[in-house]
Parts: sequence; structure tokens; C-alpha cells
Amino acid sequence: MIPLSIPNFEGNEVKYVSDAVSQGWVSTGGAYVSRMEELLSEYTSSYAVACQSGTSALHMALYDLGISHGYMVLVPTLTFIAAVNPVTYVGAEPVFMDCDDSLCIDPEKIDEFCITECKYDGQNLIHTKSGKKVKAIIVVHVFGNIADMEKIMDIADRYNLYVIEDATEALGSRIEFGRYKGRMAGTIGNFGALSFNGNKIITTGGGGAVLSTDKDKALHIKYLSTQAKDDPHFYIHNEIGFNYRMTNVQAAIGCAQMEELEEFISRKNKNYQIYLELLEGDVFGYILQFRDNIRSNKWFYSLVIDKEKCPLDIKELICVLSKAGIETRPIWGLIGEQKPYIECVSYKIEKAKYYSERIINLPCSTNLTKGQIEEVVNTLRKYIEK
Repeated sequence: MIPLSIPNFEGNEVKYVSDAVSQGWVSTGGAYVSRMEELLSEYTSSYAVACQSGTSALHMALYDLGISHGYMVLVPTLTFIAAVNPVTYVGAEPVFMDCDDSLCIDPEKIDEFCITECKYDGQNLIHTKSGKKVKAIIVVHVFGNIADMEKIMDIADRYNLYVIEDATEALGSRIEFGRYKGRMAGTIGNFGALSFNGNKIITTGGGGAVLSTDKDKALHIKYLSTQAKDDPHFYIHNEIGFNYRMTNVQAAIGCAQMEELEEFISRKNKNYQIYLELLEGDVFGYILQFRDNIRSNKWFYSLVIDKEKCPLDIKELICVLSKAGIETRPIWGLIGEQKPYIECVSYKIEKAKYYSERIINLPCSTNLTKGQIEEVVNTLRKYIEK
């Protein structure tokens, strides 16, 4: 079986975990948690707080910004549902927006929505039909791409909106040109969220992190993640906090993974180029490219299928590839069409529908070999061109 995306443990993972276990520091405290935060801070040039998951990172970011009942948050419909659920955790309402050709949220549609569906009173953006305040935008940097942050931040500044970057798939993606040259995904808005799930470019088994360029904001997130405990010795709590701490064992794995991150990104980029070359000229589809002003971590490789040239629909193609020993996956079902969110506002969803019916993601593990990539491509041709 050629897997879709599996973790790669070829560094100091066993050494660091054994050290944590031998010292008895296995739970939600210990030197590796602090070290993981230091490594992330150095790498992203921001303040980093380790936590339980990317979902918890988004939840705390919304909570810190005061997003709650009566507010609306603009979110992409083409994303994993974990990017949207935290909006409901704080009692707010998501408004589903379309994607552009990068698969990230479309700033042109956001701007149009703000102009045609809302009014701005100089302080708040008010959704005309519901009377609710639109307070924030959650931007998901899909598959290692980076959304058009210049346009998004301009809109946010114009309407006094917060921006939270879901960079759970984009650790290591960096803007190379323009206003935000040198900035990492997750470090431009008010907060960024990272994930270290098993399929991400680096993993801690689970876990995530919050990024902020504001030290005070980062300290408040740290406080919230540790049950809002006011001191190290006495159990005094002046806010409602969360048990969103990363464990020391997870952080031990993460420290070893951080040492390999740039090597993993190099391999991802190399294998992406191999896919591009092998599939060049194929009439049944093409590999989706990344923005030309970024250095992407190339987390996932998306094949856009030409439905007129492929005899199988996406579900059938994924199934036959699986039987042939190749694991692939579709893009997500549109969140605005899912049962929990069907009654929420969706605004001119067009490209998201198009891509959701045409994309399959190909194997992309950091230990993927050229021979395996050739097998994937040859198997694709076998079932599509027969």
C-alpha cells in the first residue's frame, strides 16, 4: 500500500521521548513543552503557545478576541470542519464564503459580501438581513498554499475585523514577495493556528499551537490553555480556562520533528516537481499549483480531474486506486452544505463546488520515493485511459 500521508520518524524522536519518560515528565508540563514553544517561536518569528490541537488553538483565539453570541465570522466553505466548529463553540455564527483558484478563501467575494450584504457604521460591520455584527475572518491556508493576505488584511482594516489564520496545513509556508515578504503563514493576522496531527508535515501525535506577534496575547492564550491558573502553587482562577495543554511526551516528539522540518519541506517540493513532470501533458487532469509569490511546504498534492476525460467519478476513482494499493482522498464536502450548518448564510459558492467535485489528493508522505510516485501515476493512467 502506498499511503496518502504518514508520519516520518527518522530523527531523535525515540531519544527525546525516552528522556522525557525516564525523567517522569510525561504529562502537561516539562522542559520539552517549553523547548517546543521556543523552536516554533524562533522558526516563525512570533510568540508560540503549544496546545492540544489545531481546533483548540482556533477556539482559544476566538475566545481571546471576544467573539461570542450575536457575532458572525466569515469562514471558507471549502475546508475541514474543524476550522469552523470553534465558531459555534463560542456561540457565534459562521458565514460561508467561496474559494478562489488557490482553494483558499476568496477575498474578492469577501469584499463583495461586505459591500452588498452589510453596512459599516464606522465601528462595526453589520449584516443587513440579520442585524448581527460581522467581527472576524478565519482564513485557512489550504494544503500548504497561502491565501491572498494583502487583500484580506486590507478588507479587515477597512471594516475593523479580526483575522485568524488557520495555518494547520501550512507550517513552513512563507511569503516571498510583496508587503508581507518573509512572513510565515499564521503570523500576519491577529492569531495563527498550527496542527501537529499525524498526517501533517510534522507531528506530535496530536497537538497544535497558537501563534501571535503580540506577546501579551500569547501570554493570555497560555493562561487560558492551563485552566487560567493564576499562580504556580495556589489554585486561584480569575477566568474560565481550558485543559488545552500539550503533553511533554508529545512535545518531545515535536522537538525532534522540528529538527527535520526543512528537510521534510525540501522532500515535499522535490516530489511535487516529480508529479508535475510525470503528469505534464496528460489530458485527464493537472496538478494544482501554488501561489507564485510563496515558498510553500507543499503539504498536499491536488490532482484536478477533467470530468469529461475521466470515465470514473471521484468516488469510483478513489475506490479503484485503493484496491490497487494506492491511498488517495477527496477534498472535503462543503461545510455550508453539511447538516449542522445548512441553515447558515452562504454567499455565492461557485468555485468551491467546482473543485470539490474534481479534486483527489495523491500520496505525499515525506518518505515517498520516486518509484512510488511513478507507480501512482501509471496506475492513474491505467484506470483513467482504459
